[in-house]
Amino acid sequence: MFDSVQSLKAALADVRYLVNDDVATVVYLADRLDKPLLIEGPAGVGKTEMAKALAAALDTELIRLQCYEGLDEAKALYEWQYAKQMLYTQLLRDRTATLLADTASFSDAFERLAAEEDLFFAEQFLLPRPLLRALVADKRPVLLIDEIDKTDPEFEAFLLEVLSDYQVSVPELGTIKAATPPLVLLTSNQQRDLSDALKRRCLHLSINYPSLREELEIVRVRTPEVPEALAREVVTFIHQVRRLALKKVPGISETIEWARALTVLNASTLERSLIEQTLGVFVKYESDSQRVRGDLTSLLRGTERRLEDW
Repeated sequence: MFDSVQSLKAALADVRYLVNDDVATVVYLADRLDKPLLIEGPAGVGKTEMAKALAAALDTELIRLQCYEGLDEAKALYEWQYAKQMLYTQLLRDRTATLLADTASFSDAFERLAAEEDLFFAEQFLLPRPLLRALVADKRPVLLIDEIDKTDPEFEAFLLEVLSDYQVSVPELGTIKAATPPLVLLTSNQQRDLSDALKRRCLHLSINYPSLREELEIVRVRTPEVPEALAREVVTFIHQVRRLALKKVPGISETIEWARALTVLNASTLERSLIEQTLGVFVKYESDSQRVRGDLTSLLRGTERRLEDW
């Protein structure tokens, strides 16, 4: 756990993830109160990166559950390794024959086998998925439940039950409870509304795109090799692009990658031809690419004006 809000900020800064006091306070409370933290915001603002940064700052494992439509308990919690069970059955075939040698009927043989069936539902045949792995980890991990809004409401209800007491029930083994609750972060791109029950269970944090100055500082920290003047131009231009009606607005990660790409190309300033050649770094759809190309003149003018004001 972190000792204070400021120590959390410093620890995240050491792993090159910058947060303001408001964000740091909510994360600190989630850490100290053992409460799940629901982080909502558009794609690309650093929600997933926060979980990675926290794991690095705490020097612990990051366990990630990537959510998708149709995700069920078996993929999220645990599965039985049926192939391994069958292998052991084959290896013990001769021993099974000896065990059943003195049985007089099928019912006797069935009862004899039933008395031994627990052997095939022991922990060595259990395959933990992310949720169970987080509960049984030796050292408190960071559990990232990424893009929870992509799952079905039924899975959301199941997840709420798991997070309420940080325990699960495995019928063949009984209840498994975490010795130390993991630090849980849930992220949502707000593709659908989450249930009130889940939101009540969690602390809430809303993250949006950073200001010009905040994003410039992020670029400085994450890509110190980028010249200062170029970093300013890149950040300002991306902020102009975000005003367009795009299918996918460039996130912070795209800003960073574009700044790196331009540096690799030995660019010292933004030029129209260079922007057109590197659009694929920060624009992910052809329709968006056409829109940016069509508005490139106004985007460059807007960038120039913002830089002058800055």
